[in-house]
Amino acid sequence: MQFILRQGLLIILAIVFAVGYFFNFSMNLYADILWFTAMEYVSVLYTIVISNIGLRFVSFIFLFLFFIINLLITLRVIKFEKVFVEYNDQDVIPIREYFLKKFFNPKKLLLIYILISIFFAFLFSAITANQWLTVQAFLNLNEFGILDPVFNKDISFYVFTLPFYRLLYAILVSAVVGSGILVGLAYFLFTPRNQFNLKSKNFKLPQIHLSVIVALFFLLKAWSYKLSAFELLNSQRGVVSGAGYTDIVAQIPAFNILAILAVVLAVLIVISIFLKIYKIILGSVVLLVIGSIVLGSVFPVAVQRFRVEPNEFVREAPYIENSISFTRKAYNLTDIEARAFPVDQELTGESIENNRSTIDNIRLWDPRPLRQTFEQLQTLRLYYDFQDVDIDRYWIDGDYRQVMLSARELDQRQLQPQAQTWINQRFRYTHGYGVVMSAVNETTTEGLPYFLIKDFPPQPISTDLELSEPAIYFGELTTNNVIVDSNTTEFHYPSGDENVETNYAGTGGVPIDSFFKRLFFAIYHGDFRLILTSELSDNSKILYNRDINTMVQKIAPFLFFDPDPYIVISSGKLYWIRDAYTTSNMYPYSERYGNDFNYIRNSVKVVTDAYNGTTHFYISDETDPIINAYSDIFPDLFKSMEDMSQDLKQHIRYPAYYFGVQSNLLSLYHMQNPQVFYNREDAWTIPQEIFQGESQPMEPYYTIMQLPDETDPEYVLMLPFTPLNRANMVSWLAARSDGDNYGTLMLYQFTKEEHLFGPMQIEGRIDQDSEISEQLTLWDQRGSQVLRGNLLVIPIENSILYVEPIFLQAEQSKIPELRRVIVAYGDQIVMEETLELSLQAIFGERIPIDVEDVGDVGDVGDVEDENTDEQIIVGETASQLISRANQLFNEAIERQKAGDWNGYGNALEELEDVLNRLSNINENENQD
Repeated sequence: MQFILRQGLLIILAIVFAVGYFFNFSMNLYADILWFTAMEYVSVLYTIVISNIGLRFVSFIFLFLFFIINLLITLRVIKFEKVFVEYNDQDVIPIREYFLKKFFNPKKLLLIYILISIFFAFLFSAITANQWLTVQAFLNLNEFGILDPVFNKDISFYVFTLPFYRLLYAILVSAVVGSGILVGLAYFLFTPRNQFNLKSKNFKLPQIHLSVIVALFFLLKAWSYKLSAFELLNSQRGVVSGAGYTDIVAQIPAFNILAILAVVLAVLIVISIFLKIYKIILGSVVLLVIGSIVLGSVFPVAVQRFRVEPNEFVREAPYIENSISFTRKAYNLTDIEARAFPVDQELTGESIENNRSTIDNIRLWDPRPLRQTFEQLQTLRLYYDFQDVDIDRYWIDGDYRQVMLSARELDQRQLQPQAQTWINQRFRYTHGYGVVMSAVNETTTEGLPYFLIKDFPPQPISTDLELSEPAIYFGELTTNNVIVDSNTTEFHYPSGDENVETNYAGTGGVPIDSFFKRLFFAIYHGDFRLILTSELSDNSKILYNRDINTMVQKIAPFLFFDPDPYIVISSGKLYWIRDAYTTSNMYPYSERYGNDFNYIRNSVKVVTDAYNGTTHFYISDETDPIINAYSDIFPDLFKSMEDMSQDLKQHIRYPAYYFGVQSNLLSLYHMQNPQVFYNREDAWTIPQEIFQGESQPMEPYYTIMQLPDETDPEYVLMLPFTPLNRANMVSWLAARSDGDNYGTLMLYQFTKEEHLFGPMQIEGRIDQDSEISEQLTLWDQRGSQVLRGNLLVIPIENSILYVEPIFLQAEQSKIPELRRVIVAYGDQIVMEETLELSLQAIFGERIPIDVEDVGDVGDVGDVEDENTDEQIIVGETASQLISRANQLFNEAIERQKAGDWNGYGNALEELEDVLNRLSNINENENQD
């Protein structure tokens, strides 16, 4: 009775577990079907689910059949009456006695076999979980058109075919090894001892059966050795990545010999069945183990120690050359156009004027302190937040300008505790609102950013920046689900003491148009108030999976996404653009980047509508075989770049992450001579810079500049290089982002004879300059924190300019203000209130000043020209002061309207100072 109860309980628990698993799976699947349908990518979901379930099902069926067939064979040798006699014998092993008592019945044993086969088939089939892409990529492979230098196979074999073979091998080994274990236990537990005696000279069915399984294992092991030989092209044990001298001369031949040995031994094991010689099986196992140790380990180590290490470069030179060549191909470094950059350092004031487009777009604002400033000045409510600051470029009133902008997102976690009600969180506070945009190089008189877009509703300075739909329902912080188009009006944005409200009119979301869907989402989200609430209307929709990180990962989990999406204004709407990459860790002879991959392409641009959530995947690199394979797998997912609107194309940029990966690899792999590479004679490194008093690697930075030998300014991403263990600068890399030049990489190299200061040397000179150091120390002592922004290296004509902004942050306000700009050129280094004043101080010529760039425009002083004994007086024109006076007057009026009486007084004081200087100029002109 107790046995029946225990069996019944186990059956009930198994049923409950199965039902729970199926219920949870069904809930998630249905939620995904609804979501993917709303996103118009349900075919992608079906492909993934069917591929995943299909692979698991096929592997399960194969394993089940393999297990059950082998177990059924054991029934042919089990003689129940003989086992019964043995069971009555006193000399019975206790574990056998237990199983004989419980399952000594043909029908019961057959049922047990079936259940065991199902269990182990389900267990071992788990190795295929989430391996659907391996199979699909193999079935849809595209060739690279490049052959490896060892086996002369196309790279697609290593990227697509070899992983599939390894998966297939794992399934087959699981079947053979699992069967061996199950069959061995069955024979041990349920057959008479005279039938299962491995030492017997008379082979019975158990010995024959197990011998065949061992032979199958040896055949699979032979295949594994062959696969391992191919995988050596990703070896990491030599001086470079890929197969080296030891691998080619020792390891690959060893694998080939072991493969042949395994096949021969498998044949001998089969022959031993007919010869009835048990020792052949045991000897085969021992021989293969010894061979694996000697040939697979000892021999290669000996070759490496005694033949390679005494003359390493000579032995490894051809393989170093392979690694250089294939690493450059894997990271797309082969298309870099290298040019000489002769430095003359002969810039003049006229040169500065001739490169005004470059000067006007030097990024003075650092994204890190600027984000703090945005949060202090433009969140305007506690529940708004700026996740990060993005850098982009726009045509504004006919000028090509670099800007910095950030999305104002709503973070429900920042609502006051009493406001975090269910209605507020689900129906009312549903979306962020607008963006803040500022110029990269302009400030107000207080050192704050000059806003190009600000406030509620968004107030742009130009019609080119107007927003017709500023609401952000899909963003980086929209991690919670909300219900829109309900009976509750949504909070839109604050306006004075009141709030402007709205109702969602977009296409995003899943309709809740039936009681069944109400019930489903109540269960799925664990929120049963959805059933009871009266806030739902017939048109209500639920927005879930609406943060852009989750969205793109769910749609295309096989892509690697850039960590930095950026917000874009296009045709009056807000869009998120995100770069996506195809990667592989199987590219032969290519060095790994970290432990992640050894091949990467920026093959996809993802665009998400911030209002509707509509997401499109555009193929940006049609030469990439991996993305072409994915496109064959998912024909409804990808679009051509030709389908992207022209306005959005103007905001496509070369991704900083991809550029950073390439820069890190280029620091070594620009050396294409094996001898130079081996000795690291010309190794580079990414320079360091100072931020908040700490040294850190310099980050790539965007700028608008006119490249050498080019006629027009363009948007580029650049980064300098310094020699390894030295601080001077030797080259700089630029990635072009505009028009037909998109994706072009330009490497500008200085000659060996030229010594240019590197970023850390400039940082050191700043610290050593007595006037600058004294001023920075003085500010620190007065309770303000000095923040040193990005040090930018700006190539102009055949010269290099260095620019570093200085921010002050008061302990009380926590608002970083741009107060000084340091400019270094040649042996000169100055710090003034603005970039223009610093340039004047260095070049000693009157440079027209953009009135929005400066606060106080004072006398810079006398600058001695190196070529004459005369002194050049740097002053101001009357027109400049008149413009400045008008600006200050308008600013004073705005601050008066806003009730900012402190700012109003400061503006009037500065206006008085400007008018006095203007009066002095008029008096001097009258005297003349």
